[in-house]
Amino acid sequence: MGSDEQNLKIALIGNPNAGKTSVFNRLTGLNQTVGNFPGVTVDKKSGTYPLPDGNKAVITDLPGTYSLYPNSSDERIVLETLLNQDGSSYPDLVLYVADANNLERHLVLLTQIMDFGVPIVLLLNMLDVANSEGKTVDENQLSIKLGIPVVKVNGRTGEGTEAIGPVILQMEGVNCDPFLNVEPFAYELEQEVKKMFGFTNNYRALLTAHNYKNLDFISAADTGRMDHLVSELKFNSVGLQFDEIMARYDQLHPIMEAMVVHTKEDDETKTAKADKILTHPFWGSLIFLATLFVIFQAIFAWASYPMDLIDGGMTWLIDAAKNVLPAGLLSDFITDGILAGIGGIVIFIPQITILFILVSLLEEVGYMSRAVFLSDTLMRKFGLNGRSIVSLISGAACAVPAIMSTRTISNWKERLITIFVTPFISCSARIPVFAVLVAFAVPDKTVGGLFNLQGLVMMGLYLLGVIAALGSAWVMKKILKSKDRSFLMMELPTYKMPYWKNISITVVQKVGVFITNAGKIILIISMILWVLASFGPGDNLKNIEEQTRTEYAQQSFSDTELDNIVAAKKIEGSYAGILGKQIEPAIKPLGFDWKIGIALITSFAAREVFISTMATIYSVGSDGDAESVMEKMRQERHADTGELVYTSATAFSLLIFYVLAMQCMSTLAIVKRETNSWTIPFIQLVYMTGLAYILSLITYQILQ
Repeated sequence: MGSDEQNLKIALIGNPNAGKTSVFNRLTGLNQTVGNFPGVTVDKKSGTYPLPDGNKAVITDLPGTYSLYPNSSDERIVLETLLNQDGSSYPDLVLYVADANNLERHLVLLTQIMDFGVPIVLLLNMLDVANSEGKTVDENQLSIKLGIPVVKVNGRTGEGTEAIGPVILQMEGVNCDPFLNVEPFAYELEQEVKKMFGFTNNYRALLTAHNYKNLDFISAADTGRMDHLVSELKFNSVGLQFDEIMARYDQLHPIMEAMVVHTKEDDETKTAKADKILTHPFWGSLIFLATLFVIFQAIFAWASYPMDLIDGGMTWLIDAAKNVLPAGLLSDFITDGILAGIGGIVIFIPQITILFILVSLLEEVGYMSRAVFLSDTLMRKFGLNGRSIVSLISGAACAVPAIMSTRTISNWKERLITIFVTPFISCSARIPVFAVLVAFAVPDKTVGGLFNLQGLVMMGLYLLGVIAALGSAWVMKKILKSKDRSFLMMELPTYKMPYWKNISITVVQKVGVFITNAGKIILIISMILWVLASFGPGDNLKNIEEQTRTEYAQQSFSDTELDNIVAAKKIEGSYAGILGKQIEPAIKPLGFDWKIGIALITSFAAREVFISTMATIYSVGSDGDAESVMEKMRQERHADTGELVYTSATAFSLLIFYVLAMQCMSTLAIVKRETNSWTIPFIQLVYMTGLAYILSLITYQILQ
């Protein structure tokens, strides 16, 4: 049981909703890395697990799948990992996680893996939930019947996980006996495939025959030879898949009848009773909308206190840096270029964290699957399916993983439409922009004695994105044609108490990735912006300062006020000002000035950069009192007319633009990766930006 790195390689496999993530987090803790499987964008989550003998195992959490007949690229990863014995991910041992509450369905995949002969241990998870639902399982007899070790575990509490290590060590060199004799299904073809690829295992040969066209390790020449064999031997793949799965159920059913005791009728369980309300067409939908409403209220109401603390901390840090560092360009670069830019994103971490916590909580308790079920009928009217709701809700965190999650949608038309419209859902990167502009344009007061008005407007912005997404999906449904049949197959998991360690690890990882990725971009752009705003062609800035001080010398301005006037004039004459002035004619009808123009350009790298850009621009030459970006924008006036630059009309126009515009390079890159074409992301960019421009224009012209 070795590997090139002398670490045991373990694959963690199971159905969706089996509790794999809880077990994985229990075994590996924070010793995890997230990458990609070779050649694909599917997440590869691995972690180290200390064994009782002092050695370490590397556990890879494979995507959840119902069988080894995949309908999506996520599921295909599991099949390819097990079929390709020469691959770097091929496991020395499999830990199979099964939900004790839905055991018969969850063991079908187990029996398929058993037929590979790979060492395997069954982890019987969520027995406490099964017991509460009136089911008991005799794990000792189950182990005898299946011929493999069975370990009772509770991924949420950690109970039983200490027994996994010793069992793993006992499995060294112990191969699993096949569960089902697959020779009768396609004996002649199996033998030919075994000769062609040097296989010794019948089931490996059979699965290769079923899936050879979608396996990366099969060469073009071997694909041609397989085409000939399949045709010559009249191999009926679909029919034989059905026969095999039914044969597995036929063998499993009597085992389950003897091993599992039911003390309650199915409709008497707590989950069944709850689902009568939560999956009801009317009441369930109402509860789902109310849940979303609470999330958006929480983003504003709960996050205000930590945001105030962070804001105060950043103000103190910038002031302290200015007092300690000697005056000069380097000090200005550090305080006004780097710290001001970072402060523009750090302050919004509480809101982003709350969003991740609440979305993860819905996943943990089992409610997200109900959202898929409830949404399926509605989604199909717009050319989507129930699984699309997962991508759309995930898009509220970040469009990149949301678009990657569309791989679970087997119908290519529904998947393409979902990919196209997901960026309309306002992601967490837009929260900084929304927070500043909503706070700028909407008073912070309570409506009806309960609802925060700013939270209501925030939810309205998200709903606008949803309307734009569904409307665009409906149009695409009419344009795209597909003969593929669409279906939704999924399991509604048992409701359970959340495992807070799962939520904590998920939030830490996602917020960490958000900060790290955004931080790199923000630092680079903040530095570039500081340079652009601090320098100009030739002696332009020097001349501007001299002319301005001479012009205003006779007027009754304090030194501070005169410094601010000089700073504003110098920014206008800087490289940044020149760039902004070039695009100002195009965006002026929307109520945007050249400073917003610069922010629009830089925020294409990442939406949240808008705030750090404004912070950088307004920090250059400021009076040093470290006012917030919002306050600086609120006080900004046109130098010639004295009128406010930023009004409610400007703020709402900018909000509409950011709700609808494609403002993210990473999203375009992942769309290109998932569609294998630049055509879709280009159309996406033109369509979303055009729609944003038109509706932003209408908004400003009406409100000004």
